[in-house]
Amino acid sequence: DTRGGFYRPRVSHYLTGTLGDDGLPLAWQQRIVCQSFLAGTSLEATGIKDGIDDGAVEGARTLAYAVPNLQVEWHMAPTGVPTLWWRSVGHSHTAFACESFLDELAHAAGKDPFEYRRGLLAKHPRHLKVLELVAEKAGWGKPLPEGRGRGIAVHESFGSFMAHVIEASVAKDGSVKVHRVVAAADCGPAINPDSIKAQIEGAVVFGLSAALYGEITFKKGRVQQSNFDDYPLLRIDEMPVVESYIVPSTEKMGGMGEPGVPPIAPALCNAIFSATGKRIRSLPIRTEELRA
Repeated sequence: DTRGGFYRPRVSHYLTGTLGDDGLPLAWQQRIVCQSFLAGTSLEATGIKDGIDDGAVEGARTLAYAVPNLQVEWHMAPTGVPTLWWRSVGHSHTAFACESFLDELAHAAGKDPFEYRRGLLAKHPRHLKVLELVAEKAGWGKPLPEGRGRGIAVHESFGSFMAHVIEASVAKDGSVKVHRVVAAADCGPAINPDSIKAQIEGAVVFGLSAALYGEITFKKGRVQQSNFDDYPLLRIDEMPVVESYIVPSTEKMGGMGEPGVPPIAPALCNAIFSATGKRIRSLPIRTEELRA
């Protein structure tokens, strides 16, 4: 299966931002470069509109933060690799880019990453609720054990709103340890809370596996990975404590199979920056980039 399936599209994001004298963003430009697995298929008519593949820009074109000048572009880059949907589709990479970049803007402005987001989401109450709940439950701002960092991310996808706070540390050899994941979800009315929490926990495993290990490489047209020895998943001894909280809501119901994934990678990388001062801008995370 590893060598005979379809793969997640490779994506590059190029972001530029401008801050005002108050540290708030005045402009945000985002160029997204990737292939489209819809082009040339029967789904092209519904998935590509006005020349834009929505799966490439979803989560970026609807940026919730109060930025008066927003420009999001998509540039198609065809490859010979067969690709299809990956859990959370375009939101997986747009959330990583947007939430990582927003964190960079916060630090450039000398602001707390949580408070910075909070101020920019004043007109988006559902984003705000999950953000504030996850920060409260995670004890945002409270001291951490030496060597640990705390990172935060929030994102909307498939009609649901998710926020994560991750606590992580980095060893001298560059290996990353995730100690705790706190999650808050607003998916509308919660019919089965246990199922929602199970989806969140599964998304943590999936998202951390991808951020830490998930890489497919090719040599002479052949996939080099073949099994779990060279394409590892998160092991049971690496599993962090996961705390899941659900916002009581009577809003329109959204999904929960995919929304738990997008904030994982940026929250983790923001935690690594908090712990080490080193910014991760590509995935999977390279231990050699983090070695002391």
